[in-house]
Amino acid sequence: MDDIQNAITGLDIGVIAAYFGVVILIGVWVSKSTKTGDDLFLAGRSLGWAAIGFSLFASNISSSTLIGLTGSAYTTGIAVSAYEWMAGIPLLVMAFIFAPIFLKTRITTTPEYLDKRYSRRTRLYFSGLTIFFTVVVDCAGGLYAGGLVLNTFFPNIPLWASSLAIGLFAGIYTAAGGLKAVVYTDVLQAVVLIGGSTILAWTMFAQLDYSFAAIREAVPNEDHLNMVLPLGNETLPWPGLFFGVALLGFWYWVTNQYIVQRILGARSLPDAQWGAILGGMMKILPLFIMVFPGAMATALLPGIETSDRVFPVMITQLLPAGLTGLVLAGLVAAIMSSVDSTLNSSSTLLVHDFVETPERQIDQSTQRRYGTYATLGFMVLAIVWAPLIQFAGGLWSYLQQMYSILVPPLVVLFMMGALSRLGTEKAGFYTMVFGHAVGVVLFLIGNEPVMDLFGMDPLWPLHFSINVAIVTVASLVFYVTVSLVTEEKDIADGVMWSRKMAFEDAAWGRAWYLDVRLQSLVLIAAMATILFLFW
Repeated sequence: MDDIQNAITGLDIGVIAAYFGVVILIGVWVSKSTKTGDDLFLAGRSLGWAAIGFSLFASNISSSTLIGLTGSAYTTGIAVSAYEWMAGIPLLVMAFIFAPIFLKTRITTTPEYLDKRYSRRTRLYFSGLTIFFTVVVDCAGGLYAGGLVLNTFFPNIPLWASSLAIGLFAGIYTAAGGLKAVVYTDVLQAVVLIGGSTILAWTMFAQLDYSFAAIREAVPNEDHLNMVLPLGNETLPWPGLFFGVALLGFWYWVTNQYIVQRILGARSLPDAQWGAILGGMMKILPLFIMVFPGAMATALLPGIETSDRVFPVMITQLLPAGLTGLVLAGLVAAIMSSVDSTLNSSSTLLVHDFVETPERQIDQSTQRRYGTYATLGFMVLAIVWAPLIQFAGGLWSYLQQMYSILVPPLVVLFMMGALSRLGTEKAGFYTMVFGHAVGVVLFLIGNEPVMDLFGMDPLWPLHFSINVAIVTVASLVFYVTVSLVTEEKDIADGVMWSRKMAFEDAAWGRAWYLDVRLQSLVLIAAMATILFLFW
């Protein structure tokens, strides 16, 4: 541990301090123009495509992602990067199917769409679950992971103090500036993340004489640099790659409020579409600037015992002073961009889905005030909860898999709701209940520590990424069956997808490089090339 701590110089700390200073300036500047609820929650619906794309990328990359990607590439291989570069699939679904619907209906939250398509109880069910997972898993988890990382470099700072400092800093500028402050700081954070990670990757590749063969010779087995792995693989078996990853991505990129909020704040449909496609392009970068450095570390830094030490050892042992600070600033950026996004989205959900009701409409200034209070309240909750995660032991890692329980019925409700008139109100609500119940059962009977409590071996051996596909099919069958035996719901205009809606305001007739059709083909080709090269 001392070798890591001693590698941090005054110059590195100065670089990090300068980064914090710029973030503070952005927060103060944006807060002056944040007057209404629309400003706080959706940046006044004024976001351009570049801000959307960069913010999608930055808010998705957390400290646990950065540490996890490099650590996994070091210990188990690059297959886990599929969750990154395959994000383009759900982002294309967002660009061409849901962005047109969301912007036309002018919703503020994704659960609000379920209200318009199904019912208010379906909306509140989904919104409540989203708030819980966003605050307790995403936000508190981000603070906890960030605190652990900072504690690695600065052991004298206790975990609770790190979590408190990160939470207060992100919470205050988010409460003051809202989504616009979040997005603008995300742009800065994305630049720092990409720049720092690229420098680290290039430095490591140079030390291997720019030889991919040297990486392949250093890894422990032939599957280490492959994307398509055997059925029994514990990291990501091939059915999970082809069927589960995109479905899990659907939850994250199409229905998750803290990501989709950027699309909802777009100033136009073309900006939303360009931004989503740019986000998909940028999600290819982590494979090369975050995952491959972990694989290269097997040759340059053999013998690292635990995966969570791989990234800290890499940046402190391989980078000079100043550059270490830049990459550390990128790590801090990853922490901040996730925490601020989760706080802003949770306050949006609480105010719009629960405080405001059909019988009680709230004016814009009151929305802004309530949103500020909610952001600060969630900040305190996440700060208090974050240090307690350390006492949960292995339970916390399994809690991450709970997202695979959330996803299947949501895929069915959103996709069928947008593309088919078949779905009824009862089908929407009870499919959520059914899908989540089945997912919980499969999670429990396939969880080794849980089954050990009953003196039994796991009864369901399939990987959670495969379970997602199975439960999605079961939820679809249930949805269709209930729809056929229950009364149809009147569907309002604009709630269902149409080709005219998707393309009437799109970037047709502009310069060829602005054509979203061409951009989407480039994104698809890039994902297919990665799959082919690393099959």
